Amino acid sequence: MDLGISGKTALVTGASRGIGLAIARILAAEGVRVVGAARTVTPELEKVAVAAVSVDLSTRDGARSVIDQALAAVGGIDFLVNNVGGDTGNLSLDGFLDVDDEQWQTIFDLNLFSAVWTTKAALPSILERKGAIVNISSINARMPTGAPVGYAEAKAALNQFGKRLSEELAPRGVRVNTVSPGPTATPVWTDPDGFGGKVAAASGVGHSDLLTALPGQFGIASGRLTEPEEVADLVAFLLSGRAANIHGADHVIDGGTLKAV
Repeated sequence: MDLGISGKTALVTGASRGIGLAIARILAAEGVRVVGAARTVTPELEKVAVAAVSVDLSTRDGARSVIDQALAAVGGIDFLVNNVGGDTGNLSLDGFLDVDDEQWQTIFDLNLFSAVWTTKAALPSILERKGAIVNISSINARMPTGAPVGYAEAKAALNQFGKRLSEELAPRGVRVNTVSPGPTATPVWTDPDGFGGKVAAASGVGHSDLLTALPGQFGIASGRLTEPEEVADLVAFLLSGRAANIHGADHVIDGGTLKAV
């Protein structure tokens, strides 16, 4: 299927690895000029992006800066993918009473306000080009069990932000949608030093044993984790004209983890 997005431009945040890198790769393969932003720029991102920007998007200044650099690199922004988030490997797995206020602030700055700030800075260019925005959320927005305190809450707010923004921008020719992956085979889970490693240690099991057991523990109907490339394919479709009348929707890709209709 020809998505018809060749020659467009895109800013993808959190693009150095995992889902963000997969999105940058598929967009570049479709002929999109990609600006990738991440705290740490990886060689893999540099291979597919016309510009790779090292930036901390958990700050308002970082969000403004990345838009300035993206506009300088590609002249305008057609597509914005607010993928940056997570950082769960650095968070406590303790309960509500044992988690400090700093964790709440850290999670909301990265998983909600980064999207708010980046979108606000990018929007004049996106409006001019009648482009599209996709926010990467999580099924934890609907199913908070097992997530670090504050993470599910931030993702639920991100979903609401996308819906509200869509209502305002759809009449002006800009589409806003959300993609909510379930457990995905990214370093969040696959890196022994990441969140998956912390969960394994807290559970008293080996990391490889945890990965084997995850589909069953989450009740994933397909029996496996989602691949980053599968999420990226969905994002590319939503950005394209093939999804021209899809507005304000939250698209779940979780192998059948969520059971509610």
